[in-house]
Amino acid sequence: MTSKDELFNPAKLSPRDKAAATDTTAKAIITAEAAAREKKTERLKALRLQQEAEAPPAAAPAKKRRTVPKSA
Repeated sequence: MTSKDELFNPAKLSPRDKAAATDTTAKAIITAEAAAREKKTERLKALRLQQEAEAPPAAAPAKKRRTVPKSA
């Protein structure tokens, strides 16, 4: 059976240890988010390039005719 002393850690962590634990956790989260963002960017870029390659080339827009203003 687990005693109360084993379940709860009565020893307090120093502020330096708390800061180090927070720092490593935050860096791990930031690294994971950056990796996920890069992976998503690469996937979307590949899809965009594939879509552009499959799409027919867009026709050049027709030139607008210049209208001559009527004199009064």
